[in-house]
Amino acid sequence: MPLVSVVMPSYNYDEFVSESIESVLGQDFDDLELIIVDDASTDASRQIIQKYAAEDTRIRVILHETNCGFAKTMNDGIETAKGEFVAAIDSDDVWAKDKLTKQLAVTASNENLIVWSEGEVIDRKGHPVGKSFSEFNGTVSRKKSGDISQELLRRNYIFGSTLLFKRTNLGEIRFDERLMLLNDWKFVLDLARKYEFYYIAEPLVQYRVHGNNTLAGLESRGSEPEAAKRRRNFHLDAIVFGQEALRLCDPASGTTKADIYAYTGYSYECLGDNKTALLCFLRAFRYNALSMSNLRGAPRFLKLVGLTLLNSGTRERNSLKKGTELHQKRR
Repeated sequence: MPLVSVVMPSYNYDEFVSESIESVLGQDFDDLELIIVDDASTDASRQIIQKYAAEDTRIRVILHETNCGFAKTMNDGIETAKGEFVAAIDSDDVWAKDKLTKQLAVTASNENLIVWSEGEVIDRKGHPVGKSFSEFNGTVSRKKSGDISQELLRRNYIFGSTLLFKRTNLGEIRFDERLMLLNDWKFVLDLARKYEFYYIAEPLVQYRVHGNNTLAGLESRGSEPEAAKRRRNFHLDAIVFGQEALRLCDPASGTTKADIYAYTGYSYECLGDNKTALLCFLRAFRYNALSMSNLRGAPRFLKLVGLTLLNSGTRERNSLKKGTELHQKRR
């Protein structure tokens, strides 16, 4: 049985997957297996993966015949894993040579910790852009070690390609296959509700930004109908996750509730439900009017108030007009 099972989801990243594979196989110890789950790629990813598998017996390959999505892809890899620990890496990211060694050293004192690290942002060609993963996401000040479950309710800031955890500690925790895009958020939240996290400030993984990343590509990936579908799925996920987050939220945490209602309201607005969006924003202001999410969302709130008043006035004028017409007809 290997010490570490590394799960790599793959889908149409033939430009990057070789470097990702080599960064895992090139770790400074050999006691690992690499499980690559290809989710029905249509580019050359499968040929590249199978070539590496033929050359290194540590690689195990699962090939989906149809595209199943990220959650199913990760779950298939987890179910196949045999290692004492499980680590994850996206097929466009790159590990430092001593990534696993430094994380396993942390687990020597407490094997139940969920270990993760800072990342370095690189461009499509692998050149550093001068930002850390936390700087790129605007989450430098977030709590990163210990019990971070309440902090994660507000926003996901965990770099998934840095995660390492004990396999048996997963229990029934898996990626939620009901969600299309925010399943990684729910996964780390489920882990955080049971175990403490440990953050290594050193960037042990390079996070590649290339326009097709899951969330970075919401505005630009594929044709406009495909991009619109992804945006819709993202906002539907955010609403489902928001409802779950409110259920788990500490009753005393007004700021957390304000943030949850704010991002849920934004998703309702993007889906065209301005009435529900406005209700969410009002609740966000009620819990903490001065939270950063509310201060940033103030222009959006005022816009919705204006639209609501305008629609209300239009409905009132239409009602009066219809009433006048009926009155004239009766005369």
